[in-house]
Amino acid sequence: MVLETLNPMHYNITSLVPNTMPVATVPILILMCFLFLIWNHEETSSIPGPGYCMGIGPLISHGRFLWMGVGTACNYYNKMYGDFVRVWISGEETFIISK
Repeated sequence: MVLETLNPMHYNITSLVPNTMPVATVPILILMCFLFLIWNHEETSSIPGPGYCMGIGPLISHGRFLWMGVGTACNYYNKMYGDFVRVWISGEETFIISK
């Protein structure tokens, strides 16, 4: 008799989870989405350059500088965006000015 009460298969699992559980998760999901939008919000810059895009832009621009070298990468960004360009090198915003 004691073993029957301790057996977890003896209980109905659905009766243990309250019916309010899905109702409680909706506000949490909405809050998480709102925080995600705030975290990804960036102020638009008037300086041209690759976008931030959740941190992928800085990784790509830094990788391009490592792969192509400083001179070739600068020429690439100047050809793409003009004489005054904003890029990221080592996670820091860097401005390339050339003529």
